[in-house]
Parts: sequence; C-alpha cells; structure tokens
Amino acid sequence: MICYTEGINPVAPVKWRGLDGLMSVFWEAEGQPGARGYYLSPDPRIVVFFNEVSPHIRMSNHENGWGRHDRALKQAVYVPAGLPMWTKFTSAHRFSHLDLHLHQDRLLRFLAPSIGGSAARSLLRRPVEVTDVEAIRSLAGLLIKEISAPSRHPVYAESLAGSIATALLDIPNESASPNNGRLTQAQMNKLMSRLNACGDGRLSVAEMAETVGLSESWFANVFKQTTGKTPLQWQLARRIERAQKLLTGTDLTVADIAAQLGFSDQAHMTKAFRQVAGETPAAWRRLHDGG
Repeated sequence: MICYTEGINPVAPVKWRGLDGLMSVFWEAEGQPGARGYYLSPDPRIVVFFNEVSPHIRMSNHENGWGRHDRALKQAVYVPAGLPMWTKFTSAHRFSHLDLHLHQDRLLRFLAPSIGGSAARSLLRRPVEVTDVEAIRSLAGLLIKEISAPSRHPVYAESLAGSIATALLDIPNESASPNNGRLTQAQMNKLMSRLNACGDGRLSVAEMAETVGLSESWFANVFKQTTGKTPLQWQLARRIERAQKLLTGTDLTVADIAAQLGFSDQAHMTKAFRQVAGETPAAWRRLHDGG
C-alpha cells in the first residue's frame, strides 16, 4: 500500500483492530486549506465518514485531474484494488471516519457463495460513492465500539465489516426483477452484441452473466426462463447460424469454418451442426447454395 498525507493531522489517538482478512481503523483528524492525500493499494478500501465532508474535500482518481475530473468527496466510498485516489481540502475541516482495508480474496469468499464468483469479481472492480449512509453509518458505529473495546468474538466484528461492504457495494437485487424472472430485451441485445464481437462466437456462462450484471447461478435460471434453452445451448445455436452464413456466403471449406468458429475439428462441427440444423454442413450447403 502507498499512502501519504500533507497538512492532515490526527486530533485523537488512532484506534485500530486487525481481523481475518481486514484491518479496521478509526481516525479523528483535521485538515488545513490545501491539505492533500494520496492512496493506492492492491486491495480494496472502504471509507465511511461520520460528518459532512463534501463542502470541504475534493477527490479525484487522476493525478492531474483537478478542475476536470475532481468531485466532492462523498460520505462513504468504496475504492477498488489498484485504483488511485487523490484528495484535497478546499477549507479547514475536522472530521472522523472509519477505514476498512480489506483483502480482496476475503471479500470474494464473502460474496461469491451468494452472488457467484464472476459477479463478485465484476462488482469489486466498480468504485462506489454514496451520500445516503444512515444504515452504513450505524453499522460502522457498532464496529468502532468493537475496535475501541473488543467485547465479543472477532466473528462479530468481521460480520459487521461484511455487512458494511454489502450495504455499500452495488449488488443487484435479482429476486426483485421487474421482468418476472426473465431477461429484458436490452439484456438480450447486450448478450448478442458481445457474442458477435467474439471471433469464434464463444463465451463462458460466467462471461455471459457478467455482461448483463447477474450472478452466474441466477443468470442460468432466468436465461432458461427467457429462451427455453440453457446458455450454452443458445450459444451453440448462434454459432451454427454463423456457420450457415459462412457456408452460403463464402467459399471456405467446412474445416476452415470449423476452425474459425472454435470447433475442435470438422467432425466436431459436423456433429453440432447436425444436432441443431438436422443435417450435415455439406448437405446444408448443397441445399441452400445459390438461394
């Protein structure tokens, strides 16, 4: 971790506690006009402020972003691993905040069982900045008590940190889908666009789920509800459609088309083609060639 400050000084002893996969730190400090800070870490960070800071502190994720990319610092922020953060005071201000430095693997282990590994990794790459922090601040207050004077098993403090993370992160409420458990047309369009952008027309189920912002397990369920096919069955049908266009629109051999579309060999494509289209690629080309 790289961190430095200039013109920011603590006004009370710093309180901290190390837990499984995270470090919890409570700061009370003050900054002078022009005070600044910089932070960069290979793991995620959550900051929760207990007083209003937006009129006094600006932040940016660009070193030379002042005046172009800077914005008011919000009451709670999630900083993904590897994302730099610069702050600058526009006026003198005294503040207090909870810092959570979380090991990325610890967060993944916490989130993946509920939302899927792919969705969790995607989620942890997105920064979050919020002003409505009443619930988060209440949880943070409970955690600070355990930092200052531990009275319970560490799992209690760890669960509070996990609750703060899930309250702050932008986790979609998939069970409250407005489309009756089906993918929207916009989501299907996004899938088609990404699939078309792939040279061989192949995506893993995890990549398909990530494209529409759903967990892998939930995506597989709603996809079947939407299309009547599993994601891989649907994807295979799209690849065979591509093969059909190449068979009638080009002079490529069946072996060349098989290689272009990611089949292991001509026999593999022929088997899949017959399964979807009901005949071999050669027979389909003879039947449809020339319109």
